[in-house]
Amino acid sequence: MGIVIVDVCRVNKIMSLDIESIIEEEFPEVAVIVNDCMSYCGLCAASCYAHVNGKLVHGKTPELCLENIKKAIKKELAIYA
Repeated sequence: MGIVIVDVCRVNKIMSLDIESIIEEEFPEVAVIVNDCMSYCGLCAASCYAHVNGKLVHGKTPELCLENIKKAIKKELAIYA
């Protein structure tokens, strides 16, 4: 388990990427948790999103969302540096 947690919804468009492997390979101190549902159905249908340590991160495309997730992770990790 990492010091930064990324929660994603299994049915969200972000899952078109192998988000779990991408994030955990680049950031070993981060844990990606894939949930069956996070109860954000409207947001989930409209855009890609995840929670990084409880903070909502989103993007119009999976790639943009991944970029925003990485930025949020770096910001969270800076707290522990």
